Amino acid sequence: MTQDLGVGIIGCGNISTTYFRLAPLFKGIEIRACADINPAAAEARAGEYGVKAQSIDDLLANPDIDIVVNLTIPDAHFPVSRQILEAGKHVYSEKPLVLTLEQGEALRSLATAKGLTVCCAPDTFLGGAHQLARAQVDSGRIGRVTSGTCHVMSPGMEMWHPNPDFFFLPGAGPVLDLGPYYVANLINLIGPIKRVAALASKAAKTRTISSEPRKGQVIPVKTPTNIHALLEFHSGATVTLTASWDVWSHRHGNMELYGTEGSLYVPDPNFFGGKVEVSGKGKEISPVERWDHPFSVENQDHAQGPLANYRTAGLADMAQAITEGRDPRCSLERTLHGVDVMVSILKSGDEGRFVDLTTTCTQPAPLGIEAARALLR
Repeated sequence: MTQDLGVGIIGCGNISTTYFRLAPLFKGIEIRACADINPAAAEARAGEYGVKAQSIDDLLANPDIDIVVNLTIPDAHFPVSRQILEAGKHVYSEKPLVLTLEQGEALRSLATAKGLTVCCAPDTFLGGAHQLARAQVDSGRIGRVTSGTCHVMSPGMEMWHPNPDFFFLPGAGPVLDLGPYYVANLINLIGPIKRVAALASKAAKTRTISSEPRKGQVIPVKTPTNIHALLEFHSGATVTLTASWDVWSHRHGNMELYGTEGSLYVPDPNFFGGKVEVSGKGKEISPVERWDHPFSVENQDHAQGPLANYRTAGLADMAQAITEGRDPRCSLERTLHGVDVMVSILKSGDEGRFVDLTTTCTQPAPLGIEAARALLR
């Protein structure tokens, strides 16, 4: 039996509970320690989940840790991931990997020099619904994908997050915060992107927090909050992407792909499950028969009803890939291409021109039923 790779977590905020709770579902990984710039936060998580709380330096020196998960705020992702690599550990980062392409290239150079692996969320495209959608595209059910639409829109993060400040600073905003889910799934379904164009704006210079415990506090908005982008793929497909925190309500679907033989309706890429629908050349839309994919199984209660949540699947696939010497599905190349797409969208919105991408990647290998089961304990 392959020995588990030891996992350490740096950053013990809200998202860390997801990793602590879901990691035990998967083979090949074991969370053994955690750290935070606030030692009390690390102590609290360690006590809650039965792991060791350490300083960041001690965690990076811990010989029982093979992979470090970087759950710090976006602005700290690059320096912390660089520090992890310099300590000789593999990196799995929350999205976005970095805030500039130059930072991503620096991580790639360092990882290559040290023979280490870097991967990054999101891993939701590994979900049963999105892999079912991938199977429809790969089988030619809708023919060649020619175009599509994506919409991720809401009133904003200050409605629910206890400390929403960073969402409205450079390095966040709806494109860098929510865009990774959509871009990663588009790469999964269609492949790499050739060039982008965008219009970008913001509805207000400040936001008023309506969530507790800081209800009523005013925070600055220093990044675009309303972005309309056009993506041209190397395949020739063209897709529009709208990402906005200036929309109170709408009736747009999350993701739709249009092909020469029909259309495909894909559920929210922020989640693992959901209903996949398809049409042929007629107007009738019908659900795709649900398959027995383990990452479609509902395992969590949610305000909108039961949902399938298998975040950490990408980390488990990374560990398996390291052991087997294969390409991880949430690889640095795909993540770096996604960063290129998103920062180029913001650049286009700022400069008012098409931006050609300087990176490319391959589509990730599909994660079918048996491959997904092989990740689970």
